Amino acid sequence: MNVELQQFKADFFKALSHPVRIRILELLAEGDKNVNEIQTMIGSEGSSVSQQLSVLRSKNIVFGTKEGNRVVYSLRDPMIIDLLDIARQIFNNHLIDTVSMLDQLSEGKKD
Repeated sequence: MNVELQQFKADFFKALSHPVRIRILELLAEGDKNVNEIQTMIGSEGSSVSQQLSVLRSKNIVFGTKEGNRVVYSLRDPMIIDLLDIARQIFNNHLIDTVSMLDQLSEGKKD
C-alpha cells in the first residue's frame, strides 16, 4: 500500500477521533442540519460545534451549503454511515468478549 493512502487513512481517522465529531456525523446521518440544529441536539456551545465542523470540512467528510444566512451541513459520502455502524459492531463485539471473560472469571471463583 502506498504511503499517501496510509497518510490519508490516518488523517481521516484523526478527524473522527473526537466524540463531538462522531455525534455530529450521527446526527447528519439522519439528515442535513445547520449549526443551530446541531448545537441544540448536542447541547454544546456553538463555537465548539463550529470548530468540530471545521475539522470535518477540512478532511472533506462533511460539506456546507449556504441557504440564506445559514449554512446547512451534509455528509459528503453516505458510506460514513456504514463506517459508524461497523465501528458500533466492533465495539459491541469487544463488549461481548469482555462480558464473556468476566463470566468465566466469575464462574472460576465459584469453584
